[in-house]
Amino acid sequence: MNMKAPALFTDTFVLVYIHVMTLHGMTGYAGAVGNSAREDQIDYFTECNLATMKLYKRIVNLMLQKGLYTRPPNIDIADSVDMIDQQRYMAGWFGKKRPLTASEISGISYNMQKTVVKITLEIAFGQVCKSKAVQKFFLLGKDICEKHFSIFRDILQKSDLSSPPTFASEVTDSITSPYSEKLMLNHIVLLVSAAIGFYGAGLAVSQRRDIAVDYTRMLAEIGLYANEGAQLLIENGWLEQPPLAHDRDGLAKRKG
Repeated sequence: MNMKAPALFTDTFVLVYIHVMTLHGMTGYAGAVGNSAREDQIDYFTECNLATMKLYKRIVNLMLQKGLYTRPPNIDIADSVDMIDQQRYMAGWFGKKRPLTASEISGISYNMQKTVVKITLEIAFGQVCKSKAVQKFFLLGKDICEKHFSIFRDILQKSDLSSPPTFASEVTDSITSPYSEKLMLNHIVLLVSAAIGFYGAGLAVSQRRDIAVDYTRMLAEIGLYANEGAQLLIENGWLEQPPLAHDRDGLAKRKG
């Protein structure tokens, strides 16, 4: 960390960033609880999740006070329960498309929130990065995320629904990096890896075929981008190897 570096982001984006990171935190800690059996681990991750939820509440309240919180699109509550009786409900390539469901809107809006943060980070990191290879990776990610944001925005617009704002203007003109390239690259790769999971969740609740195809294409694109980031980390010696299962074949050969 370069504590003497000028601010790279405005306070507005810092709040938006913390808000999105708490969303990641709540998702991650909840998943960690579900993957734990030891009582101390369950207690720890539960405590972490509770602390993150409290932080989320504080951030949302502050953003509401400052007029910075963008509410997701609203739809009216149905007066009655309707059953699907036509195959057209799942159509989307030809003819008239049905309106978006609440689940589809939620998934798209949720992914857009995270995408705008990645765009802003990639703009800023590309601006201060010294390594040409890492800078190229950031700028490629910016282009991919902007493309995905446009796809999501077009889907919402066609249903006359609003989209969240972008925050590219919240990056300052500083060209001095407060962070190491190792930290910046690891952070972007981590966010991209998380995005793959969130895209998958959005795909799972999308019953219109055209939206499912959009998610599938974006998943493939962001998956290749994540792989490129992992390769960069390996080339620079910045990727820590996670615990591995035993290589039984290798152990057997060593015994001989």
